[in-house]
Amino acid sequence: MIFRILVLVLAMAKLASAQAVLEPPLGMKWGDRPERLIAWADERKLDVSIDLPAASPHLRVIRLRRDKGTIPGVEASSIEARYEDGRLIEITVTRGGEGTDAESLEAAFHTERKRLAAEHGPLTANHQEKSVSNQFSTVTTSYHREPVRGLFLLIAFTRIEDLLRHQSEAELSILYRNENLRNLIVNDRAQDTSPDSR
Repeated sequence: MIFRILVLVLAMAKLASAQAVLEPPLGMKWGDRPERLIAWADERKLDVSIDLPAASPHLRVIRLRRDKGTIPGVEASSIEARYEDGRLIEITVTRGGEGTDAESLEAAFHTERKRLAAEHGPLTANHQEKSVSNQFSTVTTSYHREPVRGLFLLIAFTRIEDLLRHQSEAELSILYRNENLRNLIVNDRAQDTSPDSR
């Protein structure tokens, strides 16, 4: 058991230099415990919801939002963080939603995309889709970057337009994910539950 902990610590130290390439936002660090984000939310008087998916018992999903307006200092309408065995592996910052001016949010999307590209390197077009169904037009555009294998950055913009009423709303999301850390945690858990570890 001590050997596995030492291996986990060494592997995390090895990943630390790679992870510095893509740190999560809000001053969080990969592998942080949920309590840190909850304390951050408490300081800003945010609503916090915690999901414990039955199909994924090792996963915890924490969602933060404000009753009205944006989250102070972040320009976000919501934040979602995912924890594998109590360690931060993914965080998504979202702007927009109902009542948001789609045109200004689309301009913000292009500004954010350029900022992220300047900070992390060129982004690759990931997904572009346009569909019309039941008088609603949906346009989705996303770009991603993997500065180090297993560390992902994704920016996505979705616009939904009611063609009958000529109203639209939009959402801009920036996702940070550390698949390396998740794999490390999952592999360590598998070793802990294997018959040889007992």
